[in-house]
Amino acid sequence: MSRRALAVAVVAAFALLAGSATRATPLPNAPGCKIFPADNPWNTPVDTLPVAKNSAAMIKAIGRGAPLHPDFGSGMWDGGPIGIPFDVVTSATPTYRVRFAYADESDRVRYPIPKNVHIEGGPRSSGDRHALLVDKSTCRLYELYDLRHTSRGWKAGSGATWSLSSDKLRPAGWTSADAAGLPIFPGLARWDEVASGTIDHALRFTAPKTRRAYVYPARHFASDSTSSSLPPMGLRVRLKASVDISKFPPQARVVLQALKTYGMILADNGSPWYVSGAPNAHWSNDNLHSLSQLTGADFEVVDTSSLPEPGK
Repeated sequence: MSRRALAVAVVAAFALLAGSATRATPLPNAPGCKIFPADNPWNTPVDTLPVAKNSAAMIKAIGRGAPLHPDFGSGMWDGGPIGIPFDVVTSATPTYRVRFAYADESDRVRYPIPKNVHIEGGPRSSGDRHALLVDKSTCRLYELYDLRHTSRGWKAGSGATWSLSSDKLRPAGWTSADAAGLPIFPGLARWDEVASGTIDHALRFTAPKTRRAYVYPARHFASDSTSSSLPPMGLRVRLKASVDISKFPPQARVVLQALKTYGMILADNGSPWYVSGAPNAHWSNDNLHSLSQLTGADFEVVDTSSLPEPGK
């Protein structure tokens, strides 16, 4: 067996052994739906994988001195909740055809959109306006970017759907509701997970400048620059094992442990080290703001070349 094949086998075996603990917190209102299989890249621990050779350069490009920032919390900001909300829907939820600006890379199916659908930033937002929909009847995830209701019905920038029981990726080169062609929902920090004491998956984050390239599990880029000094979409980073998180407040400590064990995946262009989560009234903004004590210098890029890709 080659070294690469052996590494792939070891990582796969570890993921399966960890499966009983993976995604231990059931999704509220949809406890029967697992959020992707245990061997999915979002659910795979990366704390034992080696540091990438270009780690220092990638950390510098994102912002070595820029603080970690929780892009979620409680209360309102600029007219909307802080974070990316989601809705749990059922087979009884009305479904609609959606007109897409990027129709050639969108899944043109009927989307279950509840009457009071939660849109990122609120109904009047001029931002990304993501809508995330988990159908608990079919355990299927639907995601929409720039969702709006018009006199002609629903329209959006793009849309994508995934079976939550499958590792299947988007077609190569396709976007999703996210720039990297990834699902957004599995990368959110959720209050119910933190309340249970464990976030057992990778988180989603943004960087100010990215490369015209993507690495597994990303499927799409959003840049014109081919500079190798910039990070590609799908880049995985983790909090260094040497960082002491014991003195952080409880909510922040759970988030930081997840960043040590599972890391975070670069999914969109945006402010440096902005970590995504779902809004909830139970978040303590003071707890979460303590995360800004850490900067890019406390992170390292993970060499994920040994992670097994579906179908390879």
